[in-house]
Amino acid sequence: MQTLAYGSWPSPIDAALAASHDGHPEYVGFVGDEAWWTEPRPVEGGRRTLVRRRADGTEESVLPAPWNVRSRVVEYGGQPWAGEVVDGRPVVVFVNFADQRLYRYEEGAEPRPITPVSSVGGGLRWAEPQLRLDLGEVWCVLEEFTGEGPTDVRRVLAAVPLDGSAAGDRDAVRELTDGRHRFITGARISPDGRHAAWLAWDHPRMPWDGTELLVADIGADGTLAGPRTVAGGPDEAIAQVDWSADGRLLYASDRSGWWNLYRDGEPLCPREEEFGGPLWKPGLRWFAPLASGPVAVVHGRGSTALGVLDPETGEVVDAAGPWTEFAPTLAVYGERVVAVGASPRSAYEVVELDTCTGRARVIGAEHDDAVDPAHYPEPQIRTFTGPAGDDIHAHIYPPHNPGCVAPGDTPPPYVVWAHGGPTGRAPLVLDLSIAYFTSRGIGVVEVNYGGSTGYGRAYRNRLREQWGVVDVEDCAAVALALADEGTADRDRLAIRGGSAGGWTTAASLTSTDVYACGTILYPILDLAGWGAGETHDLESQYLESLIGPLAEVPGRYAERSPAAHADRLTVPFLLLQGLDDVICPPTQCERFLARMEGRRVPHAYIAFEGEGHGFRRAETMIRVLESELSLYAQVFGLNPPGIPRLELAK
Repeated sequence: MQTLAYGSWPSPIDAALAASHDGHPEYVGFVGDEAWWTEPRPVEGGRRTLVRRRADGTEESVLPAPWNVRSRVVEYGGQPWAGEVVDGRPVVVFVNFADQRLYRYEEGAEPRPITPVSSVGGGLRWAEPQLRLDLGEVWCVLEEFTGEGPTDVRRVLAAVPLDGSAAGDRDAVRELTDGRHRFITGARISPDGRHAAWLAWDHPRMPWDGTELLVADIGADGTLAGPRTVAGGPDEAIAQVDWSADGRLLYASDRSGWWNLYRDGEPLCPREEEFGGPLWKPGLRWFAPLASGPVAVVHGRGSTALGVLDPETGEVVDAAGPWTEFAPTLAVYGERVVAVGASPRSAYEVVELDTCTGRARVIGAEHDDAVDPAHYPEPQIRTFTGPAGDDIHAHIYPPHNPGCVAPGDTPPPYVVWAHGGPTGRAPLVLDLSIAYFTSRGIGVVEVNYGGSTGYGRAYRNRLREQWGVVDVEDCAAVALALADEGTADRDRLAIRGGSAGGWTTAASLTSTDVYACGTILYPILDLAGWGAGETHDLESQYLESLIGPLAEVPGRYAERSPAAHADRLTVPFLLLQGLDDVICPPTQCERFLARMEGRRVPHAYIAFEGEGHGFRRAETMIRVLESELSLYAQVFGLNPPGIPRLELAK
């Protein structure tokens, strides 16, 4: 056991290792009795591939580079593929990221496009495909740009011919709905094929504020007739809809203050926990009905389990296993359930639950310890008290290295991680980016500040019109509590975050004196510009609820913006941005830096070509981690071995 100062502990978790393990499986589904899913490839330019698990247990990447199975609907994407077995062979449709066209893929053949190209604005985009072999079509969400602006867009349910006849003919795409709603999810078809159900909402609401559940009749010719709202509204957020095997409507609604499951309007399992979540992407799934009657569910409070709900008794039986967090993706086949689970000791992996035997096992993307797991952090779940007496939920990751201890009684440096969203949360799972710091002697604390999901609607609503206040106060309260109790060094606190977490970081650095430095990734910095045409359609009116109606409180937009208070930023910072980001565009950073000019605050700005909102390429993530560590080393007086020095300009 070596005695070395915090921040100088040698670690086998280098930036390349952390980068190679970034991302996780998503969008599970069945093609016949085979489980398929998408999986990231950071070292292949950050693309996502489609993976199938064959009957003999082998995993196979279906599409080679450069195919990239990823939709850009609402910019964040959505379910990008669907498949069925036809004449004993899989037929799959998928969205290719580069051109956003739908392609038809059959084994042994090159994928063929089945949707046309549009040169207007962002073109045509597709999500949540569903094969309708009886009609020779694939039904999906169509997002169509009508002009060059980011909000010049319409969304409808559409039917695309599977034979490729629409590949060069927009008129061959059949529209199923009239576009009366700004945002929609894909349709779920009733077991008898006579009804379709989907969700819709409109500006200025976000899908966790209020959505409508619509049902329409399906005619013999495949048209939708008589769409009607059967649940939901401005103050009720329905997160998902589906049909039970006997044709009853199942949906997750937060009408009770928690996302609970309902069948034809009756609660199936009323609990103060979540059976749903924020619908950032069409196609997220927290429940999936089995043909035999039970419902597979992802549920919990602050964390999630995989369970099976008996809708007649309301009883939920959770799958046994090491997993403490499940992603919002589920698929069922017979009595089998496939999900994606993780834990503090394992990254996300594809898990199959046999509901007959109750046995759960890993069937894909199995976690592999690339280093001795003794180097992983040992997290603690904590609840702190905010300035107004509210609970603040957090995960503490103390410095941990099996071969090192620090000398004396000096507490370690800590970095506060503020999650994105802000309507989201930090899950308690193994993240080698966190282990990169903790194994070197730097503590990390993830703060699920007021406004985070997983703790009910009231906790979520703490951030209403309080963004830049509650998130900043909660992060500071946790950091100072750790310092007061001797867990963290008061003089060596930092904060970092990306997207909305980048906003919280910048707002914290310009409005508090808690932190010695900060790392700001692809942030929102100037509310006036961001809300007035710089961002994409989905979030273009998000600020109406996060800050307040612009028409009523225009001064608040400047008052809260870090860019308006750049003169208050006096500590070193690192700013990281993707040049292809259309959600938080580079102009946000450029305006902020222009206002910092001449102020002689040490900082670095690194902009990455070919990166969008959230970094995906291994080489980018390596540079990000090493630059961030170098910032902390210089500010905190640390000496991490083998790290390139980040040049801080004044």
